[in-house]
Amino acid sequence: MAEELIGNVLVAQSGGPTSVINASLAGVISEALNYDCVEEIYGGLNGIEGILNEDLIDLAEESQQTIRALRYTPGSALGSCRYKIKKSQDLDRVLDVFEAHNIRYFFYIGGNDSQDTAHQIDELAKARGYALRVIGIPKTIDNDLPITDHCPGYGSVIKYIATTIREMGNDHAAMGNHDLVSIVEVMGRNAGWISAGASLAKRRNQEMDPPHLIYLPEVPFVKEKFVEDVQNVLKQNPYCLVVVSEGTVDQDGNYLANASAMVDAFGHKQLGGAGEYLRSIVEEEIGVSAKSTKLGTTQRCAAHMSSQTDNNEAYLAGQNAVQAAMEGHSGMMITLLRGDTDLYTCDTSLTALEKIANEVKMVPKNWIHESGTSMAFQFYKYALPLVQGRVEVPEDQGLVKFARLDKHIVAKALDSFIMG
Repeated sequence: MAEELIGNVLVAQSGGPTSVINASLAGVISEALNYDCVEEIYGGLNGIEGILNEDLIDLAEESQQTIRALRYTPGSALGSCRYKIKKSQDLDRVLDVFEAHNIRYFFYIGGNDSQDTAHQIDELAKARGYALRVIGIPKTIDNDLPITDHCPGYGSVIKYIATTIREMGNDHAAMGNHDLVSIVEVMGRNAGWISAGASLAKRRNQEMDPPHLIYLPEVPFVKEKFVEDVQNVLKQNPYCLVVVSEGTVDQDGNYLANASAMVDAFGHKQLGGAGEYLRSIVEEEIGVSAKSTKLGTTQRCAAHMSSQTDNNEAYLAGQNAVQAAMEGHSGMMITLLRGDTDLYTCDTSLTALEKIANEVKMVPKNWIHESGTSMAFQFYKYALPLVQGRVEVPEDQGLVKFARLDKHIVAKALDSFIMG
C-alpha cells in the first residue's frame, strides 16, 4: 500500500470544453470525498491561470445536487484557459501555491498541451522533493491523444455531428429537386477523427446516404479530384453533402484556409474557412448552388445529444484518477482500454505523461476507404460503440437545466503574481 499523503486535492480544467468534461470533474470530487487523508477539495478557476493567480474555490462546499448535475452540464464548470507556462517563473509559482495550500493531489483535465503542463509540474515537484501526486485526465473532442483507445468527449461530438448530418440530409432531400451542394465544416486541427465520425450517419449498405464525401487532414486535398467527386455524386443524387475538417491540407501541407494569421499561446494557427473555400470551388468550377455550414462550438457543447457511453467513461476517468493517486501513482494519465471481446467494454489504465504530451494520434490509413473520401468498416466498428445511449438532461420550463457552481472562494495565502 502506498504511503498516505494527508492534505488537499486540487483539480482544474483546460483547453476546449466538451459536453462531458464536467462528468470527469464530478468523478474526481465524488471519489475524493471517500478518503480520510483528503482534507479539502479545491478547484482551480480557469486552469493553470487560476492556479498561478491563486484563484481557488472550495468544491466540498458545493451541494451534492450540484455535483450530480455536473454530469450532464457542458462547458468547463471551473473555467478554462490556453495559457502556456514559462518554466523559469510559472512552475515555481505553481509549487509555491501548492505548498501554501497543502496540495498533495493534483488532477488536470485536458488535452495534449494540458498533459504537458501536468508533466512539468510533476517533474518539478520531484526535483524539489515536494510530496505531490499528479494525474492527468484525458479530454478532447479531437480524439488525438496517443495511447488511449479514445478520449472522453469524442463519442458525444460524433453522435451530435452524425445526427445533424442525418437531419440535414432529410432537409436536402426535400429541397434537392435540383443540383445542390452542402458543405459542413467540423473541428479537427491535425487529425480527422471528428469528420470521420460523420460517416456514422450513413445507414448500412446505403451508399447514397449523406455524407457523400468526407475530407480529413490525413488525406491531402486535391482540387481537381474534389470537383470530379462532387460531379459524380450529383450524377446519381439530387444533392451532395460534404463534410470537411477545419485542418484539411493540400498536397503541400498548407491548410485550405486560415481565418487569420493569428496563433494561440501554443503556436497553433487559428483555423477556419475550409468550408467556405470548398463552397467557392463548387460555384466557380461546377457552377451549381452551394452552401457552407460551420458547426463551430455547438458540436462540443451539445449536451442534449451527448452519448451516455461517453458520459459514463468520462466519470470513470475522474474516479480512477483519484484511485490511482491514492495508490501512489504520479506523473501518469488515465487511458481508456477497449476490451478484446466483440461485446464492447471499457476499462482504464495508466500511461506516463511524457508519452502523451504534445503527441498526436492520426486516423489509421487502413480505416480510410481507398477513395480517400469515406471510411472503411474498421472505423465503424471502432466508433459505433462510443455513441450509444443519450444523456437525459432535465428541463426547466421546457429548456435544458444545467448546474452552476456557487464558487466559494478560498482565501489567498501569497502575494499577487504577474503572468508574462
